[in-house]
Amino acid sequence: MKRNSSTIAGVKSINKDSLSLLPIKEWPEAERPREKLLQGGAERLSDAELLAIFLRTGLPGRSAVDLARDALLRAGGLRALLNLSLSELCVLKGIGEAKYVQFQAALELGRRYLMERLEKGEAMTSPQASRDYLSLVLRDKQYESFFAMFLDSKHRVIHHTEMFRGTIDNASVPIREVVKAALKHNAAAMIVAHNHPSGVAEPSAADKALTESLDLALAMVGVKLLDHFVVGDAEVVSFAEIGAL
Repeated sequence: MKRNSSTIAGVKSINKDSLSLLPIKEWPEAERPREKLLQGGAERLSDAELLAIFLRTGLPGRSAVDLARDALLRAGGLRALLNLSLSELCVLKGIGEAKYVQFQAALELGRRYLMERLEKGEAMTSPQASRDYLSLVLRDKQYESFFAMFLDSKHRVIHHTEMFRGTIDNASVPIREVVKAALKHNAAAMIVAHNHPSGVAEPSAADKALTESLDLALAMVGVKLLDHFVVGDAEVVSFAEIGAL
């Protein structure tokens, strides 16, 4: 009997709208997320296709890509999805505790990858590396967080930590404690950052006053304040780049 070109046997001619009816392993190779990544790199994949690689399997009548698209739509995008709590994530079809663990592990791998670059001397030779790392660490926090990176004379990261949380200004960030920490880690320079949970990265008057106080206090003990980043929702403002430091 002659087979229809739209059947599984004629997989090359399958209409894309019908792919969700088939397991991904029966899709044309050019349409499978894993094969697309191997052949052209991860940047070729859509958010749903990348997510589908983590999901691995779908449900009857729904491929992993379909489930990924549904999850992204319900969450409001990839960033919002990855920021969901375990209980919130498990409400979504096809996603449970194991996937939550994988997502959190992937995020932490990203943070550690960026920090490793900074520890190898890219804190200032590649300002974008600092911006990327600090954005990943601070952008989605629901509270204001003051983060510090202590650098050696070659601007490699010696230590990094969240020092304070709450309202970030001269009154709530003890300058003396920052100086003490810089001396403890024998830092030659520092980069500090804090986030604006409002999402607006525009430095406030309090941010500017804090930067001036930190710069002066650190200079008195021979530590150079290289930059102060303000992390917003879609932007990271550098005091050094805008000439305010």
